[in-house]
Amino acid sequence: MQARFPSKLEALFRPGRYKFLRGGRGSGKSWGVARALLILGSQEPHRILCAREIQKSIRQSVHQLLRDQIAALGLSHFYQVLEHEIRGANGTRFFFAGLSEQTADSIKSFEGCTRVWCEEAQTISLRSWRILTPTIRTRGSEIWATYNPELETDATHQMAVVNPAPGTVSIELNYVDNPWFPPELEAERAHAQLTMKAADYAHIWLGRCKPAVEGAIYFDEMARALAEQRICRVPADPVLKTHVIFDLGWNDAMSIVLAQRAGAELRVVDYIEDSRRTLADYSAQLREQPHNWGEVWLPHDGRARNIQTGRSAEETMQALGWAVRITPQDDVENGIRNARLVFPRIVFDAVRCERLLECLKRYRRHVHATTGEAGAPLHDEFSHGADAFRYLCTVTDQLTNDTWGGELKYPRMAYA
Repeated sequence: MQARFPSKLEALFRPGRYKFLRGGRGSGKSWGVARALLILGSQEPHRILCAREIQKSIRQSVHQLLRDQIAALGLSHFYQVLEHEIRGANGTRFFFAGLSEQTADSIKSFEGCTRVWCEEAQTISLRSWRILTPTIRTRGSEIWATYNPELETDATHQMAVVNPAPGTVSIELNYVDNPWFPPELEAERAHAQLTMKAADYAHIWLGRCKPAVEGAIYFDEMARALAEQRICRVPADPVLKTHVIFDLGWNDAMSIVLAQRAGAELRVVDYIEDSRRTLADYSAQLREQPHNWGEVWLPHDGRARNIQTGRSAEETMQALGWAVRITPQDDVENGIRNARLVFPRIVFDAVRCERLLECLKRYRRHVHATTGEAGAPLHDEFSHGADAFRYLCTVTDQLTNDTWGGELKYPRMAYA
């Protein structure tokens, strides 16, 4: 048998617990992995699980890709292709499953697998990885994943690139690494390079992480902030007042943005998010930090009285010694438009505001399942941080400093 592979895929035939292949369109990642697994399965018996995060039917799996490669490799005499399984003459078997449907108990049926291939792995959740990886423990077993990165913070990209386990094989593979990149795709790529937004082209064809999820409300704003290195390290200036902007929550997240204003520039220096804690707890946490405190800004419901205490959030924070103001109430869409206008003036601390940045990257609208039309912003785990950010943008021009120390220079370190 003669089989062609991009040279970077030689690592697939060497031992390694985790093997991640990432990159853009036309790189040959999935094609190469399918071939490698079929060859390995023909040489000795393997139990191979082909997994995705969501698989509602066999059509959503790599079943057809494997079937095509069986024919291309001349292995039709060896492999029997069934509707939901592929069997080799030596006992090799390919299975197909969606990980999101698995539990700690159901995943045990794949305990004896020697290879796992996770396709479209950028969508695999941390929960799914935590269920899958301890289950695949046969001696010499390996977990492979192919993906085009979406966000740097996605669980798969963290495992592959940001915080890889010792011995992890992480391969970047793009169209330039594929000697058999077809002319039809080259024409499509060249056209995309001329007509697409730079961030979209870099993601689709070069396998770069997106500045935000597809359809994110602040997608373009996040892209510009990254390009202009406004996501960096931003030490709080002791001369400037640090203002505290709340989005109130109890069962839902309490979201708190800490910001300083230096002339026209707005510096987001810290972010706190938690739930089921009292305002006194948050106040104590804030007071532990060595800031030159300004005002606390509460949303309009900060004046509503709590049934249990009989006090409003405004009264509670005032009793705790804070100067409190109320953020003007505004329509959400007006607030989003205003936030877009303010965005170019904002610098974020990349480390302390990591969770807030994640919220802004993932803040998106509800999309109607039938019409595909975008509606109101989703109310989910990312919307609370986005709401606090919107409130910040509403009051930006009202943030003041009692004393003025001028512009402070600080190192701008690109957010990798």
